Amino acid sequence: MDKTQPPAVEATRRPNAAAPRAAGQPLCLPPGVSFDKFKDFIKRAGEICEDANVTVISKSEELSKEHYLDPAKEHDMYHIVGKEYFVSSAVIAPRDVPEVQAMVRLCNEFEIPMWPFSIGRNVGYGGAAPRVPGSIGLDLGRHLNKVLKVDVDGAYALVEPGVTYFDLHNYLVENNLHDKLWIDVPDLGGGSVLGNTTERGVGYTPYGDHFMMHCGMEVILPDGTLVRTGMGALPNPNADPSKPPHEQEPNESWQLFNYGFGPYNDGIFTQSSLGIVVKMGIWLMANPGGYQSYLVTFPRDEDLHQAVEIIRPLRLANILQNVPSVRHILMDAAVMGDRAKYTSKTGPLNDEELDAIAAKLNLGRWNFYGAIYGPEPVRAVLWEAVKQAFSAVPGAKFYKPEEMPDNLVLQTRHLTLQGVPTTTELAWVDWLPNGAHLFFSPIAKVTGDDAAAQYKLTRARCEEAGFDFIGTFVVGMREMHHIVCIVFDRKDADSCRRAHWVITTLIDDAAQRGWGEYRTHLALMDQIAQTYNFNDNAQMKLNVAIKNALDPKGILAPGKNGIWPQAYDAKSWAVPQSRLRP
Repeated sequence: MDKTQPPAVEATRRPNAAAPRAAGQPLCLPPGVSFDKFKDFIKRAGEICEDANVTVISKSEELSKEHYLDPAKEHDMYHIVGKEYFVSSAVIAPRDVPEVQAMVRLCNEFEIPMWPFSIGRNVGYGGAAPRVPGSIGLDLGRHLNKVLKVDVDGAYALVEPGVTYFDLHNYLVENNLHDKLWIDVPDLGGGSVLGNTTERGVGYTPYGDHFMMHCGMEVILPDGTLVRTGMGALPNPNADPSKPPHEQEPNESWQLFNYGFGPYNDGIFTQSSLGIVVKMGIWLMANPGGYQSYLVTFPRDEDLHQAVEIIRPLRLANILQNVPSVRHILMDAAVMGDRAKYTSKTGPLNDEELDAIAAKLNLGRWNFYGAIYGPEPVRAVLWEAVKQAFSAVPGAKFYKPEEMPDNLVLQTRHLTLQGVPTTTELAWVDWLPNGAHLFFSPIAKVTGDDAAAQYKLTRARCEEAGFDFIGTFVVGMREMHHIVCIVFDRKDADSCRRAHWVITTLIDDAAQRGWGEYRTHLALMDQIAQTYNFNDNAQMKLNVAIKNALDPKGILAPGKNGIWPQAYDAKSWAVPQSRLRP
């Protein structure tokens, strides 16, 4: 089968303008696959997973879901190149690990690409939509959604893809374990623990680097083989050999020691198309015996530089124990109300207007959220160190949640920083009507110079495109994730075009300065992958070589993060990009 050319553009993006489709024909067929062959595939898939778990996407009206709490499983809710561009031909929900294996083998037999996802809430980065239009969406979260184990002594959980942060938190609460163990959560708690970790997402407690805190995976390779990584490769001598492999009791050290023996494989299954992770261990944080969250406000825009210079040594010394964030005033303002609450103007807000919003909300132009963990004497010492350090910023103010009961953001961060999931911060997406967002997420050194330069660049580009700057700096141990939230109106074609322009432009701007993104939307994967091009694209050549060795037919998530298998001509699958200036 020839996959070197994508499906016809008209049939992919505007199916109603193409020739009439037969009953049951999807909006977009898999590449190089006839409708008759597709029907045979769907029949076989129904025999494996039951017909009720197989949904063919045949009508534009089915692309109607638009909200994080009820996510789309077949398309990108926050689309910038058309709702029907990144769309699955069908969504199939296996009920157990053998059915996932069977679906992988079936896709190999029919040479049809599949796009696995856990929950579909990776919004801002493409959600559940496939990079190759017409791929089969493999919904792992509908049925594979169990907390398989929580070990109190080892302080870990073993979870399936469909377990959300809410699910794991509720499991601990319902089993009277929350007084012993905490989880780390991202800003929104509805996403998959496994999915967020394999995308290398972050949270905000001392366990905020999620991939660092995972331990042990069960993975289905592109040929259907089941693998347990790390200590999981060593059989449990007490396992029942009569059980199928996925049900056999694992080695007792599987979730305790990441590396096992020999090459460490787990990393190649993150942000990759080399395997489907169906079980994963995640370390939990032992209750620290005390907790205090706080807010520090900085009154001037230029205070960002000094604040970051203060943060770096405190973070390296673990005086700042958690993953702190330095948030722009509009990020907090947008959680507390839409744009119309603050202004009637259409253009980007200027400094005077931003100062007025900060004054109205009793916040700074930049706002630092952190937490202190441990018994009261430990917290008292750390709090004094934090206050003394940040008092060097003229006009800095310090608050604890009880001192600002009406500050919705501080009350929410108080929960987030102790591992309690919420969805409150979803509100900033509604800054504009029909709000949608893209994340531009460059990595940089933890320096005031880098923070100020990134802010200057990204704010200027956002305003050039007609958008307000909304963003935050999330500080790891030795680097910063700068999360720029490009909020646009998904129902306005010009707004989508401007959002697409600004992020493609920023990717080039950042690469020229040595800043690379850690994660991105489907439409930008190729562009960002091409910026990681040291030594004649040596890393990409390595990735492609591994891909072709493990997945010679290119079945599993072709094009994910810019890695195209040998069966595909990457140039033929390039996403149309708007290079027209606003």
